[in-house]
Amino acid sequence: MNDTRTESDPGAAPGAGCSRASPRPRQSAAARLAAFYETLTPASLATLDRFYAADARFKDPFNEVSGTAAIRRIFAHMFATTEAPRFVVTARIEQGEQAMLGWAFHFALRGRQFVVRGVTHLRFDADGRVVLHRDYWDAAEELYEKLPLIGGLMRVLRRRLSARGDMY
Repeated sequence: MNDTRTESDPGAAPGAGCSRASPRPRQSAAARLAAFYETLTPASLATLDRFYAADARFKDPFNEVSGTAAIRRIFAHMFATTEAPRFVVTARIEQGEQAMLGWAFHFALRGRQFVVRGVTHLRFDADGRVVLHRDYWDAAEELYEKLPLIGGLMRVLRRRLSARGDMY
């Protein structure tokens, strides 16, 4: 849908031309990438090269790779090992050639639903493609504590290592 505000439109900007359509601002690289992740499917992995530079670096708590083929394998593995994975971008902060995306990753394992919350630091090249993708999330809190065998141990460790309110 084109934005075709004119002088007679109540929402028209002062001095807007009567017959010219207002150009839409170009969507930022971070906004395009956020939309890509929110609609990510196994089939859309084929378009990863539109968003990532050929030599892009990717790091999360489990992986550290370079190149779009390796990044594509990480997401293909995600689709193969989880049920109904999807990302919801909850925040976007942009500054020059870098951005931070806050997100929630929803998925299931053996029918049990999980949500992992995190943030991604991104750097873009001059063409708006990702050259650095660094995910930050707490694997212990967001994942391990929720797993049957490891979870109990992680909760005990957390209680032992946490500062207690009565110390002040």
